[in-house]
Parts: sequence; structure tokens; C-alpha cells
Amino acid sequence: MRVLITGGAGFIGSHMADRLIAEDHQVIAMDNLVTGDLANIAHHRSNPNFEFIHHDISNHIHVAGHLDWVLNFASPASPIDYMEFPIQTLKVGALGTHNALGLAKAKGAKFVLTSTSEVYGDPLVHPQHEDYWGNVNPNGPRSCYDEAKRFAEAITYAYHRAHGVDVRVVRIFNTYGPRNRVNDGRVVPTFINQALRGEPLPVFGEGQQTRSFQYVDDLIEGIRRLMDSSFTKPVNIGNPTEMTILEFAKLILRLTGSQSEIVYKPLPQDDPKTRRPDITRAKEVLGWEPRVPVEEGLKKTIDWYRTLL
Repeated sequence: MRVLITGGAGFIGSHMADRLIAEDHQVIAMDNLVTGDLANIAHHRSNPNFEFIHHDISNHIHVAGHLDWVLNFASPASPIDYMEFPIQTLKVGALGTHNALGLAKAKGAKFVLTSTSEVYGDPLVHPQHEDYWGNVNPNGPRSCYDEAKRFAEAITYAYHRAHGVDVRVVRIFNTYGPRNRVNDGRVVPTFINQALRGEPLPVFGEGQQTRSFQYVDDLIEGIRRLMDSSFTKPVNIGNPTEMTILEFAKLILRLTGSQSEIVYKPLPQDDPKTRRPDITRAKEVLGWEPRVPVEEGLKKTIDWYRTLL
């Protein structure tokens, strides 16, 4: 196959490139490098099956030759990034997805949208299943990301219905692993790197909000299985093992051997109180469920961050 990955120099996009190149497919990684990093794909530089294009998909996309798949992974994904770049985040979710879908239509390619558990907002249903419409504040500080992804899903299905584009939509829950930037701002890299430095770990509120963490290899396996399926409805890919943020902070301290303190800070506006995927659909349709235990994945991730520090 010949595959375009938008956001291909990012955390998840670069791991997807690894998987497809290992299967001997041709990969074109496209990234504007706002949050992506060339270091994530440097090991493919001399591979004849790999190409990099520096481009912002909010502008018209041109790729010569045929494409079998367009994988749309492009978007800031951490609160620090999308609050610094709110308009760019909305543009890549709307204009970028539109341009990527237009390319897929023109090439007769299949299309994957990486959506997010953030489409569920601060959920009133727990765990979250794909038929839940969500509880999103359209005017809040997180809305630039939440609503961008909700729109991206809407236009993806509009292209599916109106133009017959063969689409897949994956709703990604909290994912961690190597290549997740040190200053990403999300809880896993923040806790690990501050623990390794001996700095206090910031827990918001009382730390009773919950999250579910999956290792990046499990996510890539889920997306790959979705590509091989004919299923076009949204699919949650995440780890249903739920823990509080306070429990997670204590786990990081134990695994790193850190003496860092836990400090409590005010809860941010619209911060989801619970987050846990219902993965019944992924099990039934894809035969998928996470395989990497949280502690095992965290040890690999901690080792990777140690090399950086």
C-alpha cells in the first residue's frame, strides 16, 4: 500500500509510520512540525519506502501519484498546545480534515480519522460508549479541540454519505509511550518527567477525577485492525482499566523511585471528571483489547524519558 499520514512526525503518527513500514508499505509523512518532531521519524530518512513532506494541511494538499489510504492524524492534542494554538487547532480539525478528505476522494483512497475521547466532553454516561453524544461546553477553553474533533467526525461522515468515501473513525483515549514530548502537558509525561527530576507532581482538585491509560503499541494495533476491517462507525480504542489521578501519581512515584511531593492545584474549567472507554465494539468488531499492562508500559516509557534527561 501507499499511505499518507498527516501528523506523521507526531507522537502517534510516527508510531503508525513504524508499523506500516515494518509491513513493507510505502509511507508519506506530512507534518507542519508545530507539535511534531523530525527526530521521531529520523530513523526512516534513508528508507526508500519513506518520504516526508513539510506542509500544513489547513492549506490545499497535493501528493503526486496514487494513494491507498489517507490517515488523518494531524492536530495539536494536549491542553497546553491547543490552548496556545486555539485557532490553528480549529482550522486543522475543520479545513485540514476537509482537505484530507478531498484528497482521499480524488485518489479513490480509504480514509482514517483519529478522533478523540474528548468528543464525549465531561461525560454524563460512564463508561463512554460510541452511541453517547457527549456533554461538551462549546464556549469553554477546551472547546477548540473538542469541537474541532466533533466537526471532523461530522464532515468525515458527510463525505462518506455524499461522496462514498470509505472511512474509519477511531476515538482515542489517553495514550502514552515513547516520543510523547517532555513538555507535552498531559498527565503521563508531566508526572514522569517531574518525578525523574525530583520536582512536585501537580494534582488538580483532590485528584479523584479518573482516566484510563493505554500504551501506544496497543493503540496502533487497534487502528491497524480497524483499517483491515470494513467497519465505518466510530470505534473506541482505549484501556478500560480506570484509576484516579491521585492513584496514578502515586504509581509513578513508586515506579520511578522518586521522592517528589504531590501538590494540589485548582481544578481547570471543564476538566472531565471521569474517562473510561466502553470497548465492547472494538472487541466484537476487531477482536481487539489492550494487551500491555499499565505498569509494563510505564516502565518502558520511564526508561525512554530517562535517556532524554
